[in-house]
Order: sequence, then structure tokens, then C-alpha cells
Amino acid sequence: MNHAAARLAAWIALAGPVATRPLAGQRPAIDSGALLPVAIERRFAETARLRVGDSISISAPGASTRRRGIVAAIYEPAPDPSTIMRRDFHVQFHLSDLAALLDQPDRVDRIGVVLRSGTNPAAAAAILNRTAFGYDLFPSSVIASRSSTTFIVVSRFHRAIAFISILASTIFLLCLMVLKVEERRRDVALLRFIGISRRTVFLALQLEATVIALAGSATGAVIAAVASTLVNVYYRRVFETTLIFSELTRGTVLFAMGLSVILGLGVGALSAWRLVRVAPVELWSRAV
Repeated sequence: MNHAAARLAAWIALAGPVATRPLAGQRPAIDSGALLPVAIERRFAETARLRVGDSISISAPGASTRRRGIVAAIYEPAPDPSTIMRRDFHVQFHLSDLAALLDQPDRVDRIGVVLRSGTNPAAAAAILNRTAFGYDLFPSSVIASRSSTTFIVVSRFHRAIAFISILASTIFLLCLMVLKVEERRRDVALLRFIGISRRTVFLALQLEATVIALAGSATGAVIAAVASTLVNVYYRRVFETTLIFSELTRGTVLFAMGLSVILGLGVGALSAWRLVRVAPVELWSRAV
């Protein structure tokens, strides 16, 4: 059934079910001359306890007369982040039925035009805009760009928070690794006393820092995956939608783990170098 998408511009009230309900898998018999076929959003149908075949009463805003309709279908709307906070209910009519109901024939707010593959959207918009007055035609990319301004601002804000978090975690990691290596002063002094070279000691400390960095990055990835799953489960249930609120992509995980390992190696190397360049006797005296 080809429906024209429309917001709930018509007032709808449950008038009661029809005498007989269609069996599962069967479509209800609809008299198009007497009843208006209406498609109801799933969330609206659950709230109003409507099922396919139910009879409903429909009227336009401010109208004194009503039309009888029938629930011809219950559909799941495409997830749209720009309308999720509005919590509106939606229905769909045939375009001719909606125009007659609103008493506004030959009038629409928005029309979608699908172009053939290879057609330049900007060129098609320019040609169609010259054919008549009173409307503007825009490529879908322009509309998406204009409607995504809020999400672009939020994305930039998240990037700023991520940069500050990385900077703060780097400083914290540096302090932690310095303290960790400083605790090894006695061990390093003993290794130097028995003839182990600075290079070998440095490599041993660096290997330990590498293991810690890898273990920490893997643990962080697991925690992020669990947190992302919990966020999606919770907010999908709250807003009754299939939108993805938190997405942990492979690129994000690889970037985070790579950055973690690089920072861990760098900080570990700096801490180890501070320790091995000190004379063994001085290290032992500090440890004691």
C-alpha cells in the first residue's frame, strides 16, 4: 500500500473494533468509499490499543464533522534522531484521502523525488526550480546538512571532551609509570651491581610497560563495549526506537588501543631512562 507520510494533523479517536477481525495473514476488506484506510505507527497502536481492522473516527483540526476510518496497517517508522525527543505519534494516509480530510486539495508540504542513477542532483534541482513558482527544490545532501547542524555541534563538543580526556589521562599515566618505575630502584640497583647493562635493564622495564599498556588498552576496550551495549539497551527502551545511541566501531577501538599502547610505551621509556641513567650506588641509597 502506497501511503503519503504525514504527521498527525488529523484528530483520531478509537470508535471501537469492527464486527469481525481479519485472520492472521489476511488483509481486511475495506470499502474505500465509506472508510478511510489508515496506517498507524506501532507505538501509537500500542498506546491506543489498536489492531489491524479496528474502526476509528477521524476529523481534521477544528472540523465539526468526522470520517470513519479503518486501521489498514501497523508500521514501524524509520528511526529519526531529529524527532526522537518530540515523542509525536504518526499515522499515514493515502495522499488523496488526507487532502480531502483537510479540505486542502492540490497542496502538499514536501515531495521526495528519486533521480535515476548518474543524474546530478544539483543540476536537476536547478532545472526543476525554473519550471514553476512557489516551491524550492534541494538535494537530499543539502537538507541533511541543514538538519544536522545540532549533531555537528555535539560532535565537535565530544571531540573537545575526548582531547581533554586524552591529555589528562596522559599526565596521569606519566605520573603512575614514574611511581611504578621508582619502586623498582632496589631491583635495578641489584641488576646493575651484578653486571647487567643499562640497555638490558631499560629493555626489561620497557617490556613491562608494554605488557601493562596492552593489558590496560584491552581492558578499556571491553569496558567500552559493555558500556556502549548498556547505553543502547537503556535508551532504546526509554524512547522505544531502534536508533543506535552509542556505536563502538572497529576503527575507534583500534585507534584507542593504538594510542594507548603508544602513550604507554612513550611514558614507560621516559620513566625507565630516568632510572637507568642514575648510578647503581645512588639508586641503592635512595631505595634504602
